[in-house]
Amino acid sequence: MSEVSFTFFETAVGRCGIAWGGRGAVSVLLPEKSEAASRSRLARRFPDAREAVPPPEIQRAIDDIVALLAGERRDLSDVPLDFESLPAFHRRVYEVARAIPPGSTISYGEIAARLGEPRAAREVGEALGKNPFLIVVPCHRVLAAGGKLGGFSARGGVATKLRLLEIEGALKPRRRCCSRIFPARSGRSGS
Repeated sequence: MSEVSFTFFETAVGRCGIAWGGRGAVSVLLPEKSEAASRSRLARRFPDAREAVPPPEIQRAIDDIVALLAGERRDLSDVPLDFESLPAFHRRVYEVARAIPPGSTISYGEIAARLGEPRAAREVGEALGKNPFLIVVPCHRVLAAGGKLGGFSARGGVATKLRLLEIEGALKPRRRCCSRIFPARSGRSGS
């Protein structure tokens, strides 16, 4: 893998991070308990990464992530991602997930079917549980069978998933628990 750089940036849900190499983003982080926790997570995966000013294509990705997390409709499917170190099945799952538009959801089983492997819903869930590109590969838009929420691997688990779906308009705000993880945006009516 090429040299990895990273930066952190403010969003409506807290301080997020992104790491990139010569082929695109290698990691996108949602807020952790603290920036130190986020830095520690990045250092475990990329021990030689250095903090840097993002190149233009990564800055565009940051700007779109910030806008999306503020409730604006943004398509992140053109953000350059480096899939090189990922298993082939995970790459395929992430490509299907990237096509889910903001405000929409599909099931793990639907992704499996689109991959031509209708019995692989559990494997799809496992791949999404290891998603290094949170938000850009929108695993929060993937639900379990019957519209159940399923899991979510980012800090806050299902509460975080709910909050992200609320921000995007896929769910109406329904649980106060989510605001402890990611506070509601100011100026939003009906929250």
